[in-house]
Amino acid sequence: MQQFRSAGWFGRKDKDGIIYRSWMKNQGMPPDMFDGRPVIGICNTFSEFTPCNAHFRTHAESVKRGVLEAGGFPLEFPVMSLGETLLKPTAMLFRNLASMDAEESIRGNPIDGVVLLTGCDKTTPSTVMGAASVGLPTIVVPGGPMLNGKYKGMDIGSGTHVWKFDEDMKTGRMTVEDCEFAESCMSRSIGHCMTMGTASTMACMVEALGLTLSGAAAIPAADSRKKLMAQLSGRRIVEMVKEHLTINKILTREAFENAIKVNAAVGGSSNFLIHLMAIAGRIGVDLTLDDFDRLGSKIPLLLNLMPSGKYLMEDFYYAGGLPVILNELKALLHKNVITVTGKNHHENIEGKCDCYNADVIASINKPFIEHAGCVVVKGNLAENGAVMKPSAATPALMRHRGRAVVFESIEDYHARIDDEYLDIDAGCVMVLKYVGPVGYPGMPEVGNMALPKKILQQGVTDMVRISDGRMSGTAYGTVVLHVSPESAIGGNLALVQNGDMIELDVEQRRLHLDVSDEALAERRKNWKHPAPAAARGYVNLYINHVQQADKGADLDFLVGNSGSEVTRDSH
Repeated sequence: MQQFRSAGWFGRKDKDGIIYRSWMKNQGMPPDMFDGRPVIGICNTFSEFTPCNAHFRTHAESVKRGVLEAGGFPLEFPVMSLGETLLKPTAMLFRNLASMDAEESIRGNPIDGVVLLTGCDKTTPSTVMGAASVGLPTIVVPGGPMLNGKYKGMDIGSGTHVWKFDEDMKTGRMTVEDCEFAESCMSRSIGHCMTMGTASTMACMVEALGLTLSGAAAIPAADSRKKLMAQLSGRRIVEMVKEHLTINKILTREAFENAIKVNAAVGGSSNFLIHLMAIAGRIGVDLTLDDFDRLGSKIPLLLNLMPSGKYLMEDFYYAGGLPVILNELKALLHKNVITVTGKNHHENIEGKCDCYNADVIASINKPFIEHAGCVVVKGNLAENGAVMKPSAATPALMRHRGRAVVFESIEDYHARIDDEYLDIDAGCVMVLKYVGPVGYPGMPEVGNMALPKKILQQGVTDMVRISDGRMSGTAYGTVVLHVSPESAIGGNLALVQNGDMIELDVEQRRLHLDVSDEALAERRKNWKHPAPAAARGYVNLYINHVQQADKGADLDFLVGNSGSEVTRDSH
C-alpha cells in the first residue's frame, strides 16, 4: 500500500503510535480508519462572528462524505476566522496571523491533503497562504455568495448598496426606516457578498489559479449544487494525495498570470493585488505591482456585475459562471497550467462554457469596457506605487488636477467631513493619511471616503480620493489606494498639506504632488514619526514586521515556506 505522511503518526508500532491512535479512538473511530488510508484535513473557517461563513458546518459534512466515499479519513479542524463586517480594527490586520494558524495546524498534524473552506474576504488568502507554506495537496471549497438582494422591486447588492443608501440618507432621498428595512432585504440568505466584492473576487481568484473544481466560484451558498461541489471536492482531494498533486505544482508563475487576467475580466476587487502578491511570496513566485498593470490593465471587462456593472453573483452563475470567462479569454491565458483536477482549464471547461445571458457576460469581441484591469500609478506621492480600479471609477476624473483637502487621521476625517465650513469643492482631491499597514494598523477599507454632505447635496457623486489604505471590493469611485511607502513610515503622503495641488493621470500612470523636492525636504524636518499603535502582542509584532502594500503586506519573516516535515515527536 502507498504510504502517506500520516503514517508517521498512525502507522507507528511504538509508544507514540499508541498515543496517536488511542486518543483519537475516544471519538468512536474504528481501528480500520488507521489502516494507512490518506488523512484529509478539513480547514474550517466557520464562525458565527463571520456571517459569510456561518453555514460551513454543513459544508464540512459534505466534504467529509466525499472523502469517505473516496476511501480517505476526514478530520476537521478550526483556524482563526476573519469576518470583514464585525472584526475591529480591520480583518486585514489579522490575515497574516490566520495564515500562521493555518500553516502550523496543517504542518503539525497528521494530514496528507487539505481542504480549505473559505468565504469571507480574508479567509481565502489567509488559508491559501498557510497551505502554500506547507506544500501539501490542497483544494479550496468557496462558501458561495448570498442570493440577490431584493428591495422594492429591484435587485440590491451587499456592500455596494450600503454606500448608496448612506449617501441617500445624507441627502434625504431615503429614510432611516427604509434603510433598516433594506438591511434585511440585502442580506437575505447564507453566503458572502453577492457583488464582485473581495469575497467573490477571492473565489474567482482561487478558481482561476486552479485550486478549485471548475465552476466553483459563482455557485450561490444556498444552492444545493454548492453542497455537491463540496462533496466532489472531498472525493478529489483523496485522489490528489494519491497522485501527489501538491499545491506548488499548481501555483506556478503561469497560474498567477492567468489569475491577473481573469481578475481584470471580472472587474475584481483592488484587494486582489495585495492578496495575490502575498500568496506568491509564500510559494516563491516573484510577483510585482508592475505585473498587474502589464498583464491586466489592457484586459477587457466581460462581466456586468456590481460595483462595475448592474448584476450580481447569482446572475453570474446562471449565465454560466467563470468557465464562460475562461473560455472567452482562452487566447490570452497560459494553456498548459495544471489545476486540482490534474487537467488544465481548457480541458476542464470543454463542453461546459456556454453563455446563457450575454447581458451578464460579454464576448471578448464586444466587451462592456475595453480596458478594465487595475492600474498602478507612480510619482513623488507614491514612489513604490499606488493602485486604482478604472472599471469602478468616473472616466472624467481619470485625468485630474485638484487642490488637496487633507485629513490627518480617520478620526480627523470623521470629525470634519460634514462640517459645513469645510473648505472643499467638487474639484478638490481628498487625502487621508495614516491608514496604511503600519499606521492604522492593518490597512483598513476606508479609502473610499464618503463625500461631504454638502457636496452630495450638489448632486456630485464622485471625487478623487487618495490614501494608503484599501477599499471594499464592493465600493466604487475614483479612489487611489495602497499608496506606498505609507505615511506612517515617512512616505511623502505624510507631507501633503491643505492647498497642495495633486495631479492624477491614469493613462500616463502618474500621481504627482506639485511640491518641489526642496520644499518636501523642509517639511520632512518637522515631521514626527507617530507612536506605535501597540507595545505588546501580535499587533506590535505586526507593526514591526509587516511589509508595505506593494509587497503584499505579509510579515517579512513569513515570506517563503517551511515545507511539511516535522522531525520531532511530542512524547
